[in-house]
Amino acid sequence: MVIYRLLLNSMRNVLLLTTLSAASCSAADTWTDGFSTRSEPGDRHALIFSPYTRHFSPSPEHEHVWLVGLERERENGLVAGAAFFTNSFGQPSLYYYPWGMVYRNLGGNPQLYAKLTAGLLYGYTGKYQNKVPLNTNGFSPGVVPAIGWDLGDGFEIQANMLGLAGLMLQLSLPLK
Repeated sequence: MVIYRLLLNSMRNVLLLTTLSAASCSAADTWTDGFSTRSEPGDRHALIFSPYTRHFSPSPEHEHVWLVGLERERENGLVAGAAFFTNSFGQPSLYYYPWGMVYRNLGGNPQLYAKLTAGLLYGYTGKYQNKVPLNTNGFSPGVVPAIGWDLGDGFEIQANMLGLAGLMLQLSLPLK
């Protein structure tokens, strides 16, 4: 049993590192850029919030989900941020994502963009710890793909895929 647990924990760590590596760029300076608080010319900062989340398989246990956070986008498309939210079960939670990338001008449309972020999720504890994969003591890797629309002047609306569980509507307000 002990060997099984050690093997399982090793596999979780390998999967975590693989997930985080896949979401990052190959250059060493871009790998650590999400941990930097220094400001650079061309940076965009935004207040993000979510007023609505739709579960694909609703449950009586599900509660209203809200989210508020801060996000930084570098001129080269690198994204980093942190968001505080209540998860589907009413637990206070955090998503810290130092690795991310936004791909603007999709299909030649300057308003359309795709975004992928990766980081650390905390908050699914107790009887809900198995609701997210690779959860250990409330901590698990997080990867959020999104598609969005730039409304102009830094205001954006985007849809975040929450694994196979649901879709979150997110609004971004520019900070000047």
